[in-house]
Amino acid sequence: MALLSPLALTQTLPFLPLAQGDIDYQTERRDEPGLIPGLLNDPSTTVILVRDGLVAVPRGQGVLAARESVSMRLASLPGSYAAEALAGAPEAVAMFLGVYPGRRNAHIVAIDLTRVPMGAPSVVPDAHGIGADDAFGNAAQPNSANGRVPLFARTAERFDWVDLRGFVPHASAREAGQATTAVALSLWHATQRHCPTCGAPVQTAMAGWAQRCTNPQDGQRLLFPRVEPAVIVAVVDSQDRLLLQHNRAWNDPTLYSVSAGFVEAGENLEHACRRETKEEVGIDLGEVRYLGSQPWPFPASLMVAFKAYALNTDIRTDGQETVDARWVSRDEYTAELVRGTMSAPNRTAIARYMIEEWYGRAL
Repeated sequence: MALLSPLALTQTLPFLPLAQGDIDYQTERRDEPGLIPGLLNDPSTTVILVRDGLVAVPRGQGVLAARESVSMRLASLPGSYAAEALAGAPEAVAMFLGVYPGRRNAHIVAIDLTRVPMGAPSVVPDAHGIGADDAFGNAAQPNSANGRVPLFARTAERFDWVDLRGFVPHASAREAGQATTAVALSLWHATQRHCPTCGAPVQTAMAGWAQRCTNPQDGQRLLFPRVEPAVIVAVVDSQDRLLLQHNRAWNDPTLYSVSAGFVEAGENLEHACRRETKEEVGIDLGEVRYLGSQPWPFPASLMVAFKAYALNTDIRTDGQETVDARWVSRDEYTAELVRGTMSAPNRTAIARYMIEEWYGRAL
């Protein structure tokens, strides 16, 4: 009687932390004239902040990122204050994330402060009108002309700033989706400041979802964010053992994960799975099944997960990228985790959920 394939009962992953967005993008509104100013003057609009790939959370919450079983939320600004601050901060990039119908059409706008100067002025500030509740109040807004720190610059101290990997495991599904989208767009705007075709400076377009080349001789082309697909593969053998490997670039010597790599030009996803696994550990793959996908904006990847069946078990690491790899049964993996000789990927990585799918329970 034929043995049941280890892939026979494989199902797509039910949960991925960076793939939780449920917002209506309202893509048809992105080129609407005056969209951002109009939204900021709408009291139902929520404004969140992102800078250098980090999201703003209320002061004091940053220390929670390293803890278990805690809740975190995004910091927000009233739209009217953000509108006034934007007028004095041309370096800021406003991005319309979308709307949640049914909640009084609650719109979400993210503002990227990566290029906004955050240093305090060198002159003695004018104390007029400054009080404990002056940070986001109705008092005259500070400006650099009179030596007072602009609103956006003050956010560096008024809020904590955390990485997605620290925020998402503690956030609601809705805010995890908002943060992931905001960070992905922010990092693209921060890294692409000139047209890749002609080298001219670019301007933000389509409510933060595009850029426009400023060169009229080159047609002022519209530019969109690049997404770099990468495959990640959980490889099992005929005994349903999992192949785990350690990468030279990882700082934690106990971290073992599954095979991953970028898709090359002209290559389909399944071929990339087979090529990467062969290159890294010398294993040939047979059947390959799709598990799921999630964005990984560090800075612009889309991780596409697969589970694959190994046609051979003789491991030959490349020695350059992968320095160790081994087959483990579930009992062996449990023992490695208990001894501390192996540790699992963090709770935002798709690799963790791929390993859990094979392991049969949460790590």
